[in-house]
Amino acid sequence: MTRKYCLIILAENEAKRLSIDGPGTLYLCATPIGNLGDMTFRAVETLRSVDLIAAEDTRHSRKLISHFDIHVPLTSYHEHNRRTKGPELLEKLLTGKNIALVSDAGLPGISDPGEDLVRLAVEAGVRVTPIPGANAALTALVASGLATDGFMFVGFLPKVSTARRAKIRSLQNVPVTLLFYESPHQLSKTLADLLTVLGDRRAVIGRELTKLHEEFRRGRFSELSEWYGQNKPRGEFTLLVEGAAAVATEHESPISKEAALSDDQILQAVNKLIASGENKKDAIKMTASSLELPRRRVYQLVIKSD
Repeated sequence: MTRKYCLIILAENEAKRLSIDGPGTLYLCATPIGNLGDMTFRAVETLRSVDLIAAEDTRHSRKLISHFDIHVPLTSYHEHNRRTKGPELLEKLLTGKNIALVSDAGLPGISDPGEDLVRLAVEAGVRVTPIPGANAALTALVASGLATDGFMFVGFLPKVSTARRAKIRSLQNVPVTLLFYESPHQLSKTLADLLTVLGDRRAVIGRELTKLHEEFRRGRFSELSEWYGQNKPRGEFTLLVEGAAAVATEHESPISKEAALSDDQILQAVNKLIASGENKKDAIKMTASSLELPRRRVYQLVIKSD
């Protein structure tokens, strides 16, 4: 089946769905989190077929719909106008208009005011249809190396330190992997508060996911704080933190990795990183973190081998 034929079938199916009499449908359309190639055929055809697109930032979304040759009116729906704009959009839905809701990136309704519009639509008996696609939190999770059998999405933490620490304390005993979003301006403060409240847990930071400069940085809070203290955070960040259950298991392990690994194995790991382009200092830190060893032991082994 060719791509062109797939697009024709999708367009016909969406047209049939949108021709049903009665209240319209609210479509929740996922958009790429960076790479435009992650836009789905179904999302494109849905955006082409609806009467109106409600966007978190019309300037941002106009670039997207222009790229995919979509000619549908845009209207703004964001945190600052949701209380007045939500009822207006609901009224259009009730009169039979079909509306697609999009956020700046990813799934609408995740860490944005889309959840309010969905609630209004559901309460009014309006059909809500998700058009799945990219999501930064899950994209980072599957590549993190942390446990994926259970996780909790937290989103953005409060910007005020006292409120942020209170929120983190409420998560202290959550047994599964924690997923956060964070801005470059707040990242260092958040890492410092996480270290203070949760202790020096393992964490993974995904930066600029699906984009040209995509990067994953793994380590403990202390190591990540040190890194971003020396390297100014830039871009969009997803932060993943090991759950309380993983911390407890690590502490209860009867045989430590330090005892199980030979000096030669540790040195091989360091030298492999150096050969890949890392400097010696970073290679020592990364090896200690990935093998869960005291940095001092790794450092002494490297010095002795020189």
